[in-house]
Amino acid sequence: MTSHQTTQTMKPATAAKKLGVYLEATPAEFQEGVVSRSELNALQADPPEWLQELRRNGPHPRPVVAAKLGVSIAGLARGGVTDALTTEQIDALKQDQPEWLRKERATQAEVRKESARIKEKQEQKAKDAAQGDRR
Repeated sequence: MTSHQTTQTMKPATAAKKLGVYLEATPAEFQEGVVSRSELNALQADPPEWLQELRRNGPHPRPVVAAKLGVSIAGLARGGVTDALTTEQIDALKQDQPEWLRKERATQAEVRKESARIKEKQEQKAKDAAQGDRR
């Protein structure tokens, strides 16, 4: 019995998501084809000019926009941002600091603080349990 290894491929949308770029802004040949795992690895290791340009200036997909603004994707939606944004547009939002952005950043900071508190509590509980086992 010989093992036959098939090439793992993905849809362009999946590859764009893994690359952190907005699919509609990628070249037509990228959008229309399939991407193999080795092609994706090559794009990540040595990004062509179009990929470098998209990562630098956008338009960026919502997860990237949210990360750059320090808010959640839901926070973007609450703020009325539903489309991809360019780096210039993101910088303008950071500069202008609209009310929704300030509010969402504060919410995100609270979420992170609460997550850290819960993690610390769980770690302490595990530590206490481990010490209890030794007694």
